Amino acid sequence: MNKIEQWYDEKYDEWDRLERHKIEFDITKRYLDEYITGDNLEIFDIGGGPGRYAMYLAEKGHKVSLLDLSKINIKVAKERSLAKGIKLENYIHGNALELDEYGQKYDVILLMGPLYHLVDEEDRRTCIEGALNLLKPNGIIVASFISNYAPIQNYLKNLYPIDSIDELLVFLDNGISDGYKGFTQAYFTDPKEAMELMNSFGLQEIIFAGVENILNYKEKEINMLEEEEYKKWLDICYKLSQDKNVIGTSEHFLYIGRK
Repeated sequence: MNKIEQWYDEKYDEWDRLERHKIEFDITKRYLDEYITGDNLEIFDIGGGPGRYAMYLAEKGHKVSLLDLSKINIKVAKERSLAKGIKLENYIHGNALELDEYGQKYDVILLMGPLYHLVDEEDRRTCIEGALNLLKPNGIIVASFISNYAPIQNYLKNLYPIDSIDELLVFLDNGISDGYKGFTQAYFTDPKEAMELMNSFGLQEIIFAGVENILNYKEKEINMLEEEEYKKWLDICYKLSQDKNVIGTSEHFLYIGRK
């Protein structure tokens, strides 16, 4: 966990990442809009980085608490929310594996980060179980995963020089990265494994989506389009996001379930 915390504290700007990956951000927000319904909901964003989704939901009138492993992410969240005139309920520097101390029950829990940093299945299960213990009956949980094809897709999308073919293909075998180039400790997964993990907790699966799907490989070009054209491609992406034939073309998977 220290390695992950250090990565976000010293080396990585998570706020700007979603500026570069607009498609991921916008498609995810569409799903949040569609399935987080109701007014003034209590929401816990666990591992929510600098709080971009937390602030988005707070702007809609929900009571959102943010927890993240990185002190810098929490600091950025406070500064950015203040600049936007948004007040989150709590800004917590904490660990997604240590949730027992939080006794409040929530209508919605976001788990859109921790599961792809926990390389041990036992830790992933502990994280989910801890989150579900804080979720009200009939509450919604939203979880994110990174595809085990994502390193290959990233190299293809940017045409980076390949030092070792085996280094790119190894994640198809076990998904474990002790520090993949340009990233920190991570666990990459396939759609079947991710769905089975979440559903093993007795959740009612609402959706499983491939977030970027076919737009993934033209991300830079699509980001530069005029707004009208950008929105057309975003609509296509959203319509294809649950198509089982293209889910695997995504770098990120999104699971939404009901307790």
